[in-house]
Amino acid sequence: KERECPRAPSQPSPDPALLEMLRHFDLSWEYGPCTGEHPRLSRWPRAPLGIPLNPRYRAGITRLQRWERAQELGLSPPGPIRDAL
Repeated sequence: KERECPRAPSQPSPDPALLEMLRHFDLSWEYGPCTGEHPRLSRWPRAPLGIPLNPRYRAGITRLQRWERAQELGLSPPGPIRDAL
């Protein structure tokens, strides 16, 4: 006899207005770039003499990190974005 796996509850479809607001936030330069130094990169492997193997490597940051950075810099990111994140 085969056991049926319980199905995960279906999630409601995302609000189109929220998706548009997130898209605008993602594409807008007024809140700063979507890249930044990733905290884990401080442990990036180093070659002899302590030179990082890839010193130009920049990692993306999360929307929340970008929102918080914009807030710290006084760029007034939209509050509803923070609420959604």
